[in-house]
Amino acid sequence: MKFDVIVVGAGTAGCLAAKTAAEAGLKVGIIERKTQEDIGDKICGDALGEHHVKNVKLPDPPVDVIDAKIEGIKIYSPDLETIFTVRHEDFSGYLLDRKRFGQWLLKMALDAGANLFDATLCLEPIISNGAAIGVTAKNLRTGRVERFIAKVVVDASGFSAVIRRKLPRDMNVENEVSNDDVEACYREIRQLKNGVESKYCEIYLNQDVTPGGYAWLFYKGRSRVNAGLGVCMRKGFPNPRSQFYRHVINKPIFEGSTILSAGAWYDPTRRPLDNMVGNGVIITGDAACLVNPIHGGGIGPSMLSGFLAGRAIIDALEDGDVSQQALWPYNVHYMSHYGAKQASLDVFRMLLITCSNEDLNYGMKYKLLTEEDVLKAGLGEKFHLNITETARRVFRGIRRPHFLNKLRAAVNLMNKVRDHYAKYPETPRDFASWKAETEAIFNEARLKLLAE
Repeated sequence: MKFDVIVVGAGTAGCLAAKTAAEAGLKVGIIERKTQEDIGDKICGDALGEHHVKNVKLPDPPVDVIDAKIEGIKIYSPDLETIFTVRHEDFSGYLLDRKRFGQWLLKMALDAGANLFDATLCLEPIISNGAAIGVTAKNLRTGRVERFIAKVVVDASGFSAVIRRKLPRDMNVENEVSNDDVEACYREIRQLKNGVESKYCEIYLNQDVTPGGYAWLFYKGRSRVNAGLGVCMRKGFPNPRSQFYRHVINKPIFEGSTILSAGAWYDPTRRPLDNMVGNGVIITGDAACLVNPIHGGGIGPSMLSGFLAGRAIIDALEDGDVSQQALWPYNVHYMSHYGAKQASLDVFRMLLITCSNEDLNYGMKYKLLTEEDVLKAGLGEKFHLNITETARRVFRGIRRPHFLNKLRAAVNLMNKVRDHYAKYPETPRDFASWKAETEAIFNEARLKLLAE
């Protein structure tokens, strides 16, 4: 079978890429291992900022897709004595019925003319003369292996990244991602016995419970809550499900509650792939490591990447050129829209990984980082620490200048990363030198921030 575009994966990024390309009249095929009725049924936090929907020019989600509206986030210190409340349009939006949301996106892609091949497992890309020209896939109903030929292949296969992992090295796309840059997550949706509602997503920091991550309570309306936690998969990391049952489920609100659904998954929480395109191929969503490194949200960035991928493919096919050079604008546009923020937050993630609970308690209590700082960091804006004399005295008194120095280093490196990403190369020709400088900055960050 031949297509203009073959999309591997009918998740958020895949449906947006397929919809965008099909609306331009391109012949689009979507390969998905799930059956059509199961598409959208995914284990995740279910939160989506409203601005992400507007950025990709979608209408407001239907009423039955939205479980609850959210107005911001509350961040709790490990000792629970300090709470940061962050309100902004970028932190307001929806808690979704995840399956209905996925089905809504799929319907828009199919209505635009995309063809769905469900219950079909992608096996590997077809590479010819240094370019992706299609994929091989197995029909899970019949067992038959088929070839899907296309001018452009979109890897929207999620964390498994079945295309990215098998691309030729000379495409300069990272094949593997370090476990140190991955969060192992577990979550349950529970029906509470006693009604508890909130317009805020609650995030709980505690390095003993969730090293390098956090626990969350997201209230979905009708006395239901999405509750879970994530831990960084560094050496010796604890089992997230065990941590959930030891430290989260014992909260009073869960007394008498019942499980509606449960499951585990992995999030690549790091900067985006430095390069997300090759000859005839584009990487999107989780496959391109487009999850926010701090709060782990991936739905919004995946939507954006699928939309931008579709636009880049349309332009490339109009010019009759699907080389890496022709698809490169996808890199440029994503990095300017979201990638620079994501990369700067990757630096902040490194700081949090090695913070002790004492660091976090004091840092929040004495406003070494303020709510405004957290907001600016979350928005990807530059900011500078304003260390008060009170904070200086506190840290002298407890003899913890080391953390203060690491905090300063992190903020400086975050700003350095933003300046660097503002100079993302316009063509592949200048990529090697940009990548070398990127690696130097992040090596510096690891040296200064990850040292115990």
